[in-house]
Amino acid sequence: MHKILIINGPNLNLLGKRQNDIYGNMSFEDYLATLREKYEIIDIQYFQSNKEGELVDHIQSANSDFDGIILNAAGYSHTSIAIADAIQAIDIPVVEVHISNVYAREEYRHHSYLSAHCKGVIVGFGLAGYQLAVESLIA
Repeated sequence: MHKILIINGPNLNLLGKRQNDIYGNMSFEDYLATLREKYEIIDIQYFQSNKEGELVDHIQSANSDFDGIILNAAGYSHTSIAIADAIQAIDIPVVEVHISNVYAREEYRHHSYLSAHCKGVIVGFGLAGYQLAVESLIA
């Protein structure tokens, strides 16, 4: 059985409540339930934090317990060397996901410090990006 950890960063706890034109109107918890139902043979765990250090801790600890990580570090993608270093330090694949098309938004969102250390990057497909990431990890 595959075991995948989804890690969401700052403000993603507000999905469905903020900027619905960009992020949609579904909470991540509701989406996660449908994702788990679709992939019932996969153990999908979930963690969300607005704190950079907690994200780093979960990435590091996942290395021995999971087959892969789906990471939406949100705003930290564009600022965090610490998260990039944590990804580089582990042996399991990480897929970077962004709900919105970051290249159609502000210029500072066009660069991610994380991407170079990830198996791949999925951008702009809404919450369906997480399903695409699951597929890439189990393929």
